[in-house]
Amino acid sequence: MERIVFHIDFDYFYAQCEEVRKPELKTKPVCVCVFSDRGGDSGAIATANYTARKYGVKSGIPISFAKKRLEQRNDAVFLPVDFEYYSEMTKKAMKIMKKNADIFEYVGRDEAYLDITKRVEGNFEKAIHLAQQIKNEIRVEVKLSCSIGVSPNKLISKIASNYQKPDGLTVVEPNRIEQFLKPLNIRVIPGIGKKTEQRFMEMNLETIKDLKKIDVFTLNKEFGRKNGTYMYNAIRGINNEPVKEKEESIQYSKIITLKKDSKDYKFLLENLQELCKQVHDVIKKNNKMFKSIGIHFVQSDLTNKSKSRMLRNSTNNLEELQKNAEQLLLDALDSQTMTIRRLGVRVADLTETKGQSDITNYF
Repeated sequence: MERIVFHIDFDYFYAQCEEVRKPELKTKPVCVCVFSDRGGDSGAIATANYTARKYGVKSGIPISFAKKRLEQRNDAVFLPVDFEYYSEMTKKAMKIMKKNADIFEYVGRDEAYLDITKRVEGNFEKAIHLAQQIKNEIRVEVKLSCSIGVSPNKLISKIASNYQKPDGLTVVEPNRIEQFLKPLNIRVIPGIGKKTEQRFMEMNLETIKDLKKIDVFTLNKEFGRKNGTYMYNAIRGINNEPVKEKEESIQYSKIITLKKDSKDYKFLLENLQELCKQVHDVIKKNNKMFKSIGIHFVQSDLTNKSKSRMLRNSTNNLEELQKNAEQLLLDALDSQTMTIRRLGVRVADLTETKGQSDITNYF
């Protein structure tokens, strides 16, 4: 049987959730924002709907930039993120996906992979009907639109799901992979970012068809063996990564906007220790222990950086949380050149508190 994989991706997810809650927003430019503690328009855009995107508003840009680009629209709406509500919407939609999959892999609030090979007996016609059925059910039950990529592997399905957004359904059968990929820009390959794209442009390579002229040895020399081999296979549509059973991971986290952009260790540590206390209060309240600790930076250019570590044993001890978070901060600052705008801490791999929880062994 030919393997068949879906990649399902929700269109402008946070903003679309807000449109479901308030249908009158559908005709307006809608921006969902992560407002900072500094007040005013300090913060960044999390998601914008397609009306706002026509004016150059996209994820990651400062709210003040977005307002400037939308100043000609007196009906533009700027809303704060409501993760609790978005998570509820996710659960409803993922439930529909999961019941229609042989293997279900949760990726994030707004995307998932489904292996449906056995369910459709390796038949692409049946797969198309199933994809449409899932889209229809999500639209009726959750009031959301999504885009689905259908192909023999995860890589092509992910590219395909983005091909006809919003509300798309793109099917790439095995004999159409080369034809589908050939005209696309190199940037559609997951993992190829701005720097890599820029390097290819310097080599006069823009499309996947162009890139296929380069042999694997040149790619390995230019980008390293691992990345070079990945690119060589990806532009040929080769990807054997299985869809792995994975549910949404539960974690507790807290992130703040710092009073000033900084990379000063003492200043950051003071804020981090306070964040640890706040997360610890939630852990205690929910009677949980944790095994994984992570810290998160949003840098002054709004790019992200994170570090994490796994403890040897689960604990709910505040001192252990603070000690490990401090070590992660030290490790992160060792190579830090940019100032930090937002700082966060999270705990994951949660279990119920049982008996002795003050365990101090850790990596």
